[in-house]
Amino acid sequence: MSTTSDTSEHIKVAPPVRDEPAGMNHREVLESLSGLLLVLFVAMISSTVVSTALPKILGALNGTQSQYTWVVTATLLTATASTPIWGKLADLFNKKSLVQIAIVIFVAGSIMSGFAHSAGQLIAFRAFQGIGVGGLQALVQVVIAAMIPPRERGRYNGYLGGVMAVATVGGPLLGGLIVDTAWLGWRWCFFVGVPIAALAFIVLQKTLHLPTVRRSDVKIDYLGAGLIAAGVSVLLIWVSFVGNSFDWLSWQTLVMAGSGVILLALAVFVESRAKEPVVPLDIIKRRTPALAILASLAVGMAMFGGAVFLGQYFQIGRGYSPTEAGLLTIPMMFGVLVSSTVAGRLITRTGKIKPYIIAGAIVLVAGFLALATIDHETSLWFVGAGMLLVGVGVGMTMQNLVLSVQNDVPLRQLGAASATVTFFRSLGGTIGVSVLGAVLANRVTSDITENLAKAGIPATGTGKTSALNISALPEAFQHVVRAAYGDATGHIFLISAVIGVAGLIAALFLKPVTLRKSLDLGTNAEK
Repeated sequence: MSTTSDTSEHIKVAPPVRDEPAGMNHREVLESLSGLLLVLFVAMISSTVVSTALPKILGALNGTQSQYTWVVTATLLTATASTPIWGKLADLFNKKSLVQIAIVIFVAGSIMSGFAHSAGQLIAFRAFQGIGVGGLQALVQVVIAAMIPPRERGRYNGYLGGVMAVATVGGPLLGGLIVDTAWLGWRWCFFVGVPIAALAFIVLQKTLHLPTVRRSDVKIDYLGAGLIAAGVSVLLIWVSFVGNSFDWLSWQTLVMAGSGVILLALAVFVESRAKEPVVPLDIIKRRTPALAILASLAVGMAMFGGAVFLGQYFQIGRGYSPTEAGLLTIPMMFGVLVSSTVAGRLITRTGKIKPYIIAGAIVLVAGFLALATIDHETSLWFVGAGMLLVGVGVGMTMQNLVLSVQNDVPLRQLGAASATVTFFRSLGGTIGVSVLGAVLANRVTSDITENLAKAGIPATGTGKTSALNISALPEAFQHVVRAAYGDATGHIFLISAVIGVAGLIAALFLKPVTLRKSLDLGTNAEK
């Protein structure tokens, strides 16, 4: 493995001090991978375990549809903002210690979320939890990339796909069982990840051994990260309120949208001049990373934005319990498991990656087009088939887009490159959840108002009861609310399909490459 130091015209970098040999045999890789898989599992289950429980949670806290969206968006936003920082830190400091720090932050956020007494508190605590999630989702990719050559990584991505599937299938089921079990209650949806995270911490302490690279001239671009987070936050807050609290053409829109664009422009300016940019512009200017980032942005918007609202569709739109809603999402998770495992092994065997990304993007769009036709009376077999297609598409694209970028950069940039792709995928998810949530909220509100008027029912009959707390609504309201949520969900999947097409176009322009068998690039690496 190459041990070339990271040098440039402007920065003199101290030679890296490695306290262990970089090579790890297959047994050592599997032992360390067990701890990393636990980390990945706990990060994923923090979202999936609440996916089916959120209607009950927000109903118990008397939250609104906008708050429902922000419980998810808050975590995604802070995870997105912190991901590139974690990735840059991974290029500078001990990766094992960083993973363990991220676990501690995650555990603290989980415990605070479990003790929340209002929707506002829950959103704030979930935002803090997201900082840990951002670290976990970025660092797992970085550590695996530091241990395993790209050609072999396809096989190990199958293990990742398996864990992702277990977390995504088991999470909704577990969340449903927790909120349906009277002696547990919804707060245990947040507490349940704590012992798993503690176990992951211990396993990594005993099994993970990687070289430590120490540099004396470390400088993290906190200003750039702050500007990116602030710009995205302002735009997402604007999206959440526009069309409801104020018009698209209004002074509020001018101030909020204009401020968001200015902040992001400043972020680009800062990143272009930073010695250690949090989003390295030299990486994203290259063809493969740029297209993979574009595709990840689109896939993240479509996948996160669409999947978040499936639990709500089944419970509020169709009247199923949280446990039943978890069971009904199994086709999508099964698709992720099978496609990620099969595609990972085929990629390792052939060394080719572009055909699988393109095929996955096509299947993903087809799945969203099918789901775009659903309403509150659609056959569950048809809904399941659409979810299966979405799952297959996700399994074939998400991890492999990261792999394509990792294959294109030298080892010293793996942390920043991996985190950059993950950053834009999470950013896409954050935007997707926020935008589609706003579309859903506006559509549901207008449908409920219209249908109540047609039925001659006064809209004031619900008092201060949240529409998400459907069991507490008068019987006359319940049918109207269920129909509104069931019918409106199809519209957000149509938007997801359109976004997915953008990801497919980006994938089509990826360079066809054969994955390298070494950990690092040779001397002819692309500049």
